[in-house]
Amino acid sequence: MSESIDSARLMLLLNELRLPAIKQGWSTFAERADKESWPAARFLASLAEHEVAEHEVAERDRRRIERHLVEARLLPGKTLDSFEFEAVPMISKAHVMAICAGDSWIDKGANLLLIGGPGGGKTHLASAIGLALVENGWRVLFARTSDLVQKLQVARRELGLEAAINRLDRFHLLILDDLAYVSKDQAETSVLFELISARYERRSMLVTANQPFGAWGKVFPDPAMTLAAVDRLVHHATIFEINVDSYRRRAALERKQKGAGRPLKHATVSDFEPVTLRDNQTQI
Repeated sequence: MSESIDSARLMLLLNELRLPAIKQGWSTFAERADKESWPAARFLASLAEHEVAEHEVAERDRRRIERHLVEARLLPGKTLDSFEFEAVPMISKAHVMAICAGDSWIDKGANLLLIGGPGGGKTHLASAIGLALVENGWRVLFARTSDLVQKLQVARRELGLEAAINRLDRFHLLILDDLAYVSKDQAETSVLFELISARYERRSMLVTANQPFGAWGKVFPDPAMTLAAVDRLVHHATIFEINVDSYRRRAALERKQKGAGRPLKHATVSDFEPVTLRDNQTQI
């Protein structure tokens, strides 16, 4: 009886002292100490070493996530908590949370596509998913498609396109925002096609687009290139079709009804965060 009381007291004390590793592992060390007749000093030293090692691992993980968040270039303030799922009923929060684990699709080089009109929350959701994936240990890069296309075009002119695309391989997930806004000549969009082809079945992509696939001829002037790009993106993809009224239009109406200066009720499109694939999405 007294032993169980002592154990309970110890757990409370370790909670107060904020020693989670010792709290979790002390009983294992105690059993071994009893079996091998450890002196008290050895027992205490073993517990302390265990706590220090666990702390160092946790600190390394924290620093790594901080570095990855900096390099991800995600949009500030766009989180899953600030995304109003009730305003987008065709998106399941449970599905999105499952997608954010990443291990069911990113390690297979699968893709996630968010398709819908302007103002539906695609950018917010994409960035939020990216944030959740970084916190779960994945490396992510968020980029406006037009900006990345320009950088790749410069790399091609300098005969460094292959090297530039290879450098993007360090990211498990590449988020291309507003792909359908890219309406360039064939020389420019061909570098986008080369990027898609290089990552196909190797590294994952999350793409947001305002236009359905049938309108992507505006992005890729060559019909054959359009067909090949779509084919590679959707082959191993989960597709979210976000068909809702524009948030910006709804927010403007609310401001007009409630008067200027009131805080917005709904999150903006840029507030959405990245997610992983699940049941209520279309699997191609």
